[in-house]
Amino acid sequence: MRLLLLGPPGSGKGTQAKRLAEHFGIRHISSGELLRAEVESGTPCGQAVADALRKGELVPDEWVLAMLREPILEASAEGGYLLDGFPRTLAQAEAAAEMAREEGVVANAAIFLRAEPDELVQRLLARAEEDDRSDDNEATIRHRIEVYNEKTAPLRDYYADRGILLEVDAMQPVDDVYRDILTGLGRDPEPSTAENSSA
Repeated sequence: MRLLLLGPPGSGKGTQAKRLAEHFGIRHISSGELLRAEVESGTPCGQAVADALRKGELVPDEWVLAMLREPILEASAEGGYLLDGFPRTLAQAEAAAEMAREEGVVANAAIFLRAEPDELVQRLLARAEEDDRSDDNEATIRHRIEVYNEKTAPLRDYYADRGILLEVDAMQPVDDVYRDILTGLGRDPEPSTAENSSA
């Protein structure tokens, strides 16, 4: 199973990604975690990534693609992947699709978590306060959502045209979002005990 999981900031991608990866027994590849690791490394690339993240901008395509290629190929060889938070632009989607076709690791489905901007802002402000992240203020958060709507939201039509789009309402309770994703993928949602034993 090879899955893409996309959605605006605060839509619950991380939570759903962990559960889905466990359910299918595939690797969860988080583009955000890879980028943060690059920042922590302190390399010139990491410093440039940090600057982009601080401004709420997208990291240049070539850096992200270079970081993701090896993890995607390794995960595919081990049974599949769930790619969380990538691609974020049409150019990334097209480049990733070309690479995936060349390597025989094309995604089975692109899951889009749909959410209302104002509710996302409140979610993210609450999370920033809880995590003591002073850089996540309302202006920065709204800018991140605007960037998503401008750059990433158009991918919905791209994946719909390819026939692999699965759109789910992310404003529901977490368990309902998870159930809708599994149902949309043609899997019967199982109780958590059965899920854990079958993972």
